Parts: sequence; structure tokens; C-alpha cells
Amino acid sequence: MLASQRHEHILAQIREHGAVRISELTVALDVSDMTVRRDLVELAERGLVRKVHGGAVAPHTTSHEPGFAVKSTLATAEKQAIAVAAAQLVAPGSSIALGAGTTTHLLAQALVALPAVRPLTVVTNSVPVAETFHRAGDPRIETLLTGGARTPSDALVGPIAESSLAELRVDHVFLGTHGVSVEAGLTTPNLDEAATNRAMIASGAQTVVLADHTKWQTTGLRVFATLAEVDVLVTDTGLAPADQEEVRALVERLVLAPTPTAPSPAGTPAGSTPQTEGTTR
Repeated sequence: MLASQRHEHILAQIREHGAVRISELTVALDVSDMTVRRDLVELAERGLVRKVHGGAVAPHTTSHEPGFAVKSTLATAEKQAIAVAAAQLVAPGSSIALGAGTTTHLLAQALVALPAVRPLTVVTNSVPVAETFHRAGDPRIETLLTGGARTPSDALVGPIAESSLAELRVDHVFLGTHGVSVEAGLTTPNLDEAATNRAMIASGAQTVVLADHTKWQTTGLRVFATLAEVDVLVTDTGLAPADQEEVRALVERLVLAPTPTAPSPAGTPAGSTPQTEGTTR
């Protein structure tokens, strides 16, 4: 297969699914890992794709929303580290709200595996998150699932979800995001999800955002919060130092979760205790 044919296949897969994985492309194209990586570099240099850990996504996506299954395959090590770090922010007896997304789903799994956070009350608009807590079968975890219309991200959104959240008050809100930028803030391709995320933020005393470094400079169709509205941002050590500095100037607290795929700061071994930094806004 010629390089141009491989490129067309890669672009067609991204148009259909919103993302591609290197491991899947090597099988589909019957080429080596290095060939696929070179193809992605060339396409990225031409501005046709945006490389992420383990694959590529559409560049500067504004309206396409990949499904939950596709997003679950991207930046998995970073998301797992972020989820573990975020779980440390939850104290026993807390009431929390978890938004929809693959990283918040991993956070739910981390909380289930952490008995020290019991008792715990969880409000969520995510079907996978609610199912994770339900399967745990622990009576010390109370789970409340909002109603609403279901999105490709398995989020329940719209007026019913917003009405449910308007009646509730929780200690912490944990949200994922489709994209992050200093200029635009936190964005999502789904207009209804943006409104539901804003309602969830309004229900909480503290807003915690979980965003791996591949989300930076991606902009969705609708803004649901600015970085200045975020109390805690949990990301991974793959975030560029310049971006870290910009975040520190806007959020109250920045947590950097070391991952095996990113260099650990100041000689800290990967997978060790996350760095926490606070600033005064």
C-alpha cells in the first residue's frame, strides 16, 4: 500500500470514529509500528490530524464527539494516574458529583477501590459511572443518577438533568472536558452537555477538573467554564511547562500526576505521589 493510500485510510477512520489507535492501524494496514508513526507525524505536520498518546484525533475538533469506547482507548496511562490522584481529594463522609467521561469513569473505579472514602454520596449524570458504583454493592456508597437524554459520551444531559442538579448541593464536583485552552477555557462539542456541566458546577462547593495533557489547545463548540472558575485542576506531567505556568496563574490548585509515559519532575519517580501546587488568584 502506498503512503498516500495509508494516509487516506487513516483520515477516513478519523472522520468516522473521531480517533485512531496506532496498534489498530498496524493491523489494518499490515505495516510496522514505525511506519504508522511516520504517517501520523506527516499528517500532523500538514495539519490534518493531531497526535495524541497512542494514536491521533481530528485537529481542533469543534463539533465531533467521539464515543465513550473510542475515548477510552486514548491517553489511558495519563487518565489512570489522574484518576488515582483525584481520588485522594475525597474525604470520608463527602458528597460528590461526577460528570460524564472516561477519566471520571476511572475516578469512580479508583474510589470503589478505596475503602477509606466511605461513607460516600455520589451524584452523577454518567451511566458508566453509576454502573461502576452499583456493581460495587457497597451500602456505604449512595449513588444518585440524574435523568436526561443520552449522548455519545454516555452522559445524561438536557433540562431533566439540569433540573435534578438544581435541587442538590455537593461538596465537590469532578468534571472531565473535551478541550482546554487559556483563552476559551473548558469546552465540549455537545451544547446540551455544556449546559448540564454548568448546572453541575453550580451544585458544588468546589470544582475539580480532570484533564490529561492531550486536551490542551483543543476547542469544542461550547464553553462550559473558564479556568478561573476551576478550584483544582488535575493533569499529568506530560503537560508542557509553559502551559503549567499559565494554569498556575488562573486556578487555585494544580495537581500533577506522574505517569510512566511522561518525565517525572525534579527526579521524582514515575507513579509516585502527585505534585500539588497552590496559587492565589
